[in-house]
Amino acid sequence: MSEAELIFTALAELSTRQIAESVDATGMTANSAAAKSGGRIARKARLELEEQTGRKVVSADNLKPPASKRLKP
Repeated sequence: MSEAELIFTALAELSTRQIAESVDATGMTANSAAAKSGGRIARKARLELEEQTGRKVVSADNLKPPASKRLKP
C-alpha cells in the first residue's frame, strides 16, 4: 500500500473507533453504523485530496496477481 492509502485507512479506523466510543456503540448494528460513518469521513477526505492534486490515492500495489499468475506450491 502507498503511504496515502495507509493514512486514509488509519483515518477511517480512528474515525470509526471514536464515533463508536462517543455513541457507546454495542452490538453489530451500532458498530456497523459507526463504521459506515467513519468510512464516509475518510472517503470524503480522499476524494478532496484527489480533486486537489489530480492524482489517485488508491494504487494497484496492494492487489494480489490473478490466480493464474500466482505460483502454486
